[in-house]
Amino acid sequence: MSSADNVTRLRALDCATLSDALDRLGIVGQCAKIAPRGDNFALAGRAFTIRYETASKPPGTVGDYIDDVPPGSILVLDNRGREDCTVWGDILTEIAHRRQLGGTVIDGICRDVSLCRKNGYPVFARAHWMRTGKDRVQVDAMQVPVCIGGVRVLPGDLLRGDADGVVVIPASHESAILDAADAIERAEDAIRELTRSGKRLDEARVAHGYHQLQSVREK
Repeated sequence: MSSADNVTRLRALDCATLSDALDRLGIVGQCAKIAPRGDNFALAGRAFTIRYETASKPPGTVGDYIDDVPPGSILVLDNRGREDCTVWGDILTEIAHRRQLGGTVIDGICRDVSLCRKNGYPVFARAHWMRTGKDRVQVDAMQVPVCIGGVRVLPGDLLRGDADGVVVIPASHESAILDAADAIERAEDAIRELTRSGKRLDEARVAHGYHQLQSVREK
């Protein structure tokens, strides 16, 4: 199946189901404490990674990379979880939205969330606060391995974000994870249907192996 097909499959699955699939395969992909900055924000796509470091003297740039990011990409910004200064604001939101990027995920904070919400451009981060990152942090490297909420992210990995947070699907295991998530979703849908027809929940769960859906299995 093509890379584009897997992005389409990813978009049809929610983070909770993908999280269960990751658990089934023994893969850590749930980004701790990374949450949407607006109601109804969602994203799905492949990672374009940026790693930040403390600013040098003279300081480097914070966000001049934006025009090099392919449309549809998910910007993944590793600011090492810092919450004392931002790495994302309104100019970046405007350009990212205009260039049709898929969204932004930050291990750190953003600001100017009102424009993200107005434009419907999805940003996921630890928090939001107004203090600039200029002269405090700078881009250290692009398209390198980064860490978001305790999860390693490589360029090209899949990311899915919704109201529950963000999960990372490593490209090396993406088909297996998506297959597992599809199977879990089918089983849970079948359980719901049985309960709607009058079946007891415990019986419906036993019938579709609910308590083993997330149990670790071979990749």
